Amino acid sequence: MNIYIKRIYTAASDMDGKRILVDRLWPRGIKKEDAKIDLWPKEITPSTELRKWFHQDIEHRWDDFQQRYKAELMEQPEMLQYIRKVAQQEKVTLITATKNEHDNHVVVLKQMLEQG
Repeated sequence: MNIYIKRIYTAASDMDGKRILVDRLWPRGIKKEDAKIDLWPKEITPSTELRKWFHQDIEHRWDDFQQRYKAELMEQPEMLQYIRKVAQQEKVTLITATKNEHDNHVVVLKQMLEQG
């Protein structure tokens, strides 16, 4: 599977393959035509409630957040399967605005996609 993660503030490239925005909110300061997003499946992003809860204490809630987000993802099998299928045929880049490169929802999503 060819799944990568990239910040939306990094210029789009032909090497990105299919660009999938995986944030529930549109990133600040980015014009839609400049983002070159192919797909924006909001249903696989953390729910508003989960996102707000996590951001209140990222450091101490990371482990619980992962479990809760995985549970939310399990409710979206069709979209996960679609992205897996695309990633088997071409490169997929998960696009996010998050600053934290290690403790964020995109890392969890990528792991779930790769595990099948």
